[in-house]
Amino acid sequence: MNEQKSLIYNKALDILSRREHSEKELIQKLKNKFEEHDLIHEVTSKLINKNLLNDLRFAEAYTVSRKRKGFGPKKISFELVGKGLREKEVESVLTEIGGWNQAALVAFKKKFPNGKTDDIKVTLKQKNFLTNRGFGFQEIESVFGDDML
Repeated sequence: MNEQKSLIYNKALDILSRREHSEKELIQKLKNKFEEHDLIHEVTSKLINKNLLNDLRFAEAYTVSRKRKGFGPKKISFELVGKGLREKEVESVLTEIGGWNQAALVAFKKKFPNGKTDDIKVTLKQKNFLTNRGFGFQEIESVFGDDML
């Protein structure tokens, strides 16, 4: 039995060595590979105690990565909650990282290098793009403010 626990632990370390994972993600990956669910929970508890598995650290790394790819706080929040994080933790990470108006502007400029337009239909498409990327009203309006572009 101890050998199986060691196998699960080493697999968990292997998974975590590639990138940060949430506890929920790691448990799911281990459950796909191993049948001993009680041992999996023992291993994840040990990893948490050793600070090798940390949901907040995962949330920060994930948020920075997704923000860099042009996604907004609403979409990232939804994704993190789906990965097992509590909304309170997600809110604190999103607030701590901040800079969402600038992120919206960067995403907008990358997609629409010619900037804003006077055509209302095109403007609606541009705003919809930012909405679909997960930016809120405030971030979108900061992009379409008078002297931003």
